[in-house]
Amino acid sequence: MRLAARRIAPGRADATALVSRAPFSFVGGADPGTGEVLDDATGVRGERLSGRAFAFPHGKGSTVAPYVIYGLAKRRLGPAALLTERADAIVAVGAILGGVPMVDRMDLGAILTGDRVVVDADKGEVVLPDVRARSVVTAFLRNRGRILVVRRSERVGSFRGKWSGVSGYLEGDEDPKARAAQEIREETRMRGARFRAAGRAMTSRDGATAYVVHPFLFDAPTRTVRLDWENVESRWVRPEELDGFDTVPRLIDVMSSALAAGGLRIRRPGPPSIRKG
Repeated sequence: MRLAARRIAPGRADATALVSRAPFSFVGGADPGTGEVLDDATGVRGERLSGRAFAFPHGKGSTVAPYVIYGLAKRRLGPAALLTERADAIVAVGAILGGVPMVDRMDLGAILTGDRVVVDADKGEVVLPDVRARSVVTAFLRNRGRILVVRRSERVGSFRGKWSGVSGYLEGDEDPKARAAQEIREETRMRGARFRAAGRAMTSRDGATAYVVHPFLFDAPTRTVRLDWENVESRWVRPEELDGFDTVPRLIDVMSSALAAGGLRIRRPGPPSIRKG
């Protein structure tokens, strides 16, 4: 699998990935004497940064961080490469000072801890040699503020029993929008669904397969659904209710992308108000 990226600091590295799903601070988040990750929020506490391709959403915290990165690099305790969704000045300066290849504009959903990762910052490319990419579409049908989700049957090839949108594989040079419309007709028997928006593609992993998901939002004329063999149950839910469902990976992120493209968003409950007096 090949992923496009933007060069922040030049260089090339072939290393094993270490992935944090949370923003990371090199000040307090890593032991400057050993390179050990100290932050529980990363999900990789106790791992060493040394020689790893360290992937995380973005940096946070103190402006001292560049010196920590530089110090780790000079003692050969630091990462072989840095991969981020969004570069920030603090980490970028540290990468440049330490001579650590760095890229951003990455979809970290494509990478798992333990993957072999080849980072070529000069080319703006990240390669996962042992990962196969499969392109899929996921269509979200919306009717009067509710979204259709379906539970996958035991007869499908992946994510059996999980809740998802209406999904299907893309073959060859197929048009994703046309495939999404076809999947709606085949899996729900619904006619007259009207295309509204196409979201930003996202990647989710299942073992050695990376699914590149193209999200679409359609306005449904009805809530009447007749499922085919691929799904065994359907529900019309408010988007914010998905937290309580056992879904395919990143379903909420993919749905949010489709809704945002259609000028909508998931409404999250705010903090309770405090009444005085």
